[in-house]
Amino acid sequence: MDGVSAIQARITEIHTRFQPQTAAAASSARWAAAAGAAGLTGTSSAGTASASAGTASESAVVSEAQKYLGVPYLWGGTDPAKGLDCSGFTKLVFGNLGIELPRTSSQQATAGKAVASLDAARPGDLVFFDHSSARAGIDHVGIYIGNGQMVAAPQAGETVKVQAVGNPSVIRRVLPEQAAATAAPAAGAALAGVPYADLFTRAASRHGVDASLLAAVAKQESGFNPSAVSPAGAQGLMQFMPATARGLGVNAMDPGSAIDGAAQYLSSLTRQFGSTQLGLAAYNAGPGTVSRYGGIPPYPETQNYVRSVMSAAEAYR
Repeated sequence: MDGVSAIQARITEIHTRFQPQTAAAASSARWAAAAGAAGLTGTSSAGTASASAGTASESAVVSEAQKYLGVPYLWGGTDPAKGLDCSGFTKLVFGNLGIELPRTSSQQATAGKAVASLDAARPGDLVFFDHSSARAGIDHVGIYIGNGQMVAAPQAGETVKVQAVGNPSVIRRVLPEQAAATAAPAAGAALAGVPYADLFTRAASRHGVDASLLAAVAKQESGFNPSAVSPAGAQGLMQFMPATARGLGVNAMDPGSAIDGAAQYLSSLTRQFGSTQLGLAAYNAGPGTVSRYGGIPPYPETQNYVRSVMSAAEAYR
């Protein structure tokens, strides 16, 4: 499938998902789905971006933003079935999680509280830019997802995508402080009852990746089946292609070797591309494909893969 066909398919998918509902019902349904997936409670309600507007975790914001990857940029756009501009995108994402933002990027740059620098930024923070010399002040906004990356609707001719943050002019935190500060539970406790939990935990510690993420990859790849072989020839628990397994010195059909190899490989991909989401995309579609597109490729399979793994990892935490 070429890039144009993939984008058209994405628009059709989103249009089908949103068209049967009224705007209020659609917002409520999307909030319920996102909140349920993230284990959150609360309702979508109008109001300022404050603790009283509901709760939303950092990971829930990142997951919600990823739902719109591939949606075309449209100046003034607020409907994902047609297109989104930068502030229409951020308003939609946070609105779906019960946090109302102003409409324009310059107005959004006054919401919440200031973050001193990119070093202090957290996933879910808003990053703002002054790109236009013809107009003073803020004119662009994105959602920070960590590791120097953001999701944004860049400009005409492009789509909502993951890209490097660069040097934002302003950073604002609109998530309730308690949500941004909540720590994840220990991996060992989170993976209780998951097959091969001890192997995931040891490999994660050895290679500096998240044990919940490794478990989620195994669930997505093979359903925790160490004997799985795909029609394409991918093998084992972590579904390594034979050439990749040989390159890593991995026995794909041995769970311990496969999990350790996957942790090493995913750690390398994450460092190479600068974010967990791009590392997962490269694991699925290949690093060359991610490099070619400069982000998550516009393939429904890969985009669904990234969303599914991130969602499963969140559930294990």
